[in-house]
Amino acid sequence: MSLSWLIVGGGIHGVHVAARLIGEGRVPSEEVQILDPEPELLTRWRVRSQTIGMRHLRSPSVHHLGLDPLGLHAFAEGRWGGVRGLFAPPYDRPALSLFDAHCDAVMESLDLPSLHLRGKAASCELREDGVHVHLMDGQRVTATRIVLAVGPPEQQQLPPWARGAGDRVHHVFQPGFTGWPLEAQSVAVVGGGISAAQVALRLVDEGHEVHLIARHEFREHQFDSDPGWLGPKYMRGFAREQSLDRRRQMITGARNKGSVPPDILRELMSSIRGGRIKLLRAKVSCLNSTAHVVDIELCTGDRLSVDTVLLATGFGPERPGGELVEGLIRDEGLPCSECGFPVVDEGLRWHPRVYVTGALAELVLGPTGRNIAGARRSAERILRSLAPHSQAEAVAYGAHEAAP
Repeated sequence: MSLSWLIVGGGIHGVHVAARLIGEGRVPSEEVQILDPEPELLTRWRVRSQTIGMRHLRSPSVHHLGLDPLGLHAFAEGRWGGVRGLFAPPYDRPALSLFDAHCDAVMESLDLPSLHLRGKAASCELREDGVHVHLMDGQRVTATRIVLAVGPPEQQQLPPWARGAGDRVHHVFQPGFTGWPLEAQSVAVVGGGISAAQVALRLVDEGHEVHLIARHEFREHQFDSDPGWLGPKYMRGFAREQSLDRRRQMITGARNKGSVPPDILRELMSSIRGGRIKLLRAKVSCLNSTAHVVDIELCTGDRLSVDTVLLATGFGPERPGGELVEGLIRDEGLPCSECGFPVVDEGLRWHPRVYVTGALAELVLGPTGRNIAGARRSAERILRSLAPHSQAEAVAYGAHEAAP
């Protein structure tokens, strides 16, 4: 099988890049495929957002998977009979149901589901005739170019006390998550950010006894980084910075890690004051899980027994992509910074045939690279790099000499 483009990853980033390549880049759809192991495109996004009980996105309405930035509003007005109740203030944040319906409409309009190749990449070889991608099932796909749109690390961030803790302790983002309580139980939610807050609120709505264990005070921020990182206010200085170590420090410092938006925090605090959620401000010292109960000891000396523990502690700091990306570094010699992330050019090329998006591109995109806005900016840069008269097309770019 030979293609012009193989997009590795069928999540938010992969789907949007495919939409832009076909819808704006004039790439024939038969020359594009999206490689993803899930049954359908966007499966992981949908499972995770529904699991935590997301009601509205944190992102503004202009950040979506369609081509026109105003397309989500137009979709709501034309297909849903108006926008009343579908967008939350501030910044017109769309309801999850609306966002997902719009994703379906975008994919159907470009027939993206027909481009889904179900499988998982094991390794890549960079050759003169293209990129040879070897799949876990033994198949091989050859493409002129590939886009690594691999999403967050597969490894969840597990506290040491939670490792090997038994089948009553679950991370809400673990693959194949089946730990959601189906009948009324006592549940401890561990975490202090937006996901933990949303999980706790969903559990309360479903009639569970909820204990929220958070190590730190709630950090109130509307977004996961200042909106100035989407424009020249901060990105101008970021782009001028030549030190990749300094760029990494800027990204780390800009992230509002473990934060909660004001509207969710208000609802959470109301449930805590009303006694529907019991807040425990402490670290977990140890945990003992049996067939019937989970005993938790906190650093304060308090003890708690619950039926289930749900971890909402995010993902680890590891570079995403696993062995696929590791192999490109090890076997093909593609360059990385000291922090281990790819050194790419302004068009997000790690090699003349290899593009990256999301976290893998954040040393160019900055702290918003991982989110929906980062998907849109990734696609824009990739399309610009393909402009017929660009230097990028006239001269093969050597990623080994890449400068940020």
